[in-house]
Amino acid sequence: MARRPLRITGGEARGTPLAEPRGVRLRPTTGLVREALFNILGARVTGARVLDLFAGTGALGIEALSRGAASAVFVERDREACQTILRNLAAAGYSDRATVIRGRLPDALRWVEGRFDIVLLDPPYGAPEGEETLAEVRRLLAPGGVVVYEHASRYNPPGRPTGLALVDARTYGDTTLSFYVEQEAA
Repeated sequence: MARRPLRITGGEARGTPLAEPRGVRLRPTTGLVREALFNILGARVTGARVLDLFAGTGALGIEALSRGAASAVFVERDREACQTILRNLAAAGYSDRATVIRGRLPDALRWVEGRFDIVLLDPPYGAPEGEETLAEVRRLLAPGGVVVYEHASRYNPPGRPTGLALVDARTYGDTTLSFYVEQEAA
């Protein structure tokens, strides 16, 4: 069965098709999961600074921009995927509100500046660099910010990344979204 084309699911760029890089094995977040994620985040997206890690096609960060985020930074290691993110940003009309950084995570976090209201992590399922990156993102989180870690539902979410507290987890078929906030000092 052919896969549906990737599109923005909501906001001002709703329906905009997104390209996928050729020759790169990606597992883009499905439209159903993206829509659920942004329904959960709700008004928190409006005016937010967003960090999209393991960005792939850029679908998560572009979805946030479409739904009112002020800006987005995308981090992706693959050159072709970075070029695709740039093309997708141009197609959606958000090139001026976005930055794309090419680098391997978690090491590439050293090139990311500022604090973010929403941090989105969609690493390859089961890849150790996903949990390693989750452990490092706290310093980039703005006060009151949220980290969303997408992982296979067959894996347990990382329970206690330093300084972060798991506050919610939602499962959609094969995919679970785990939500973390900064842990309050005891």
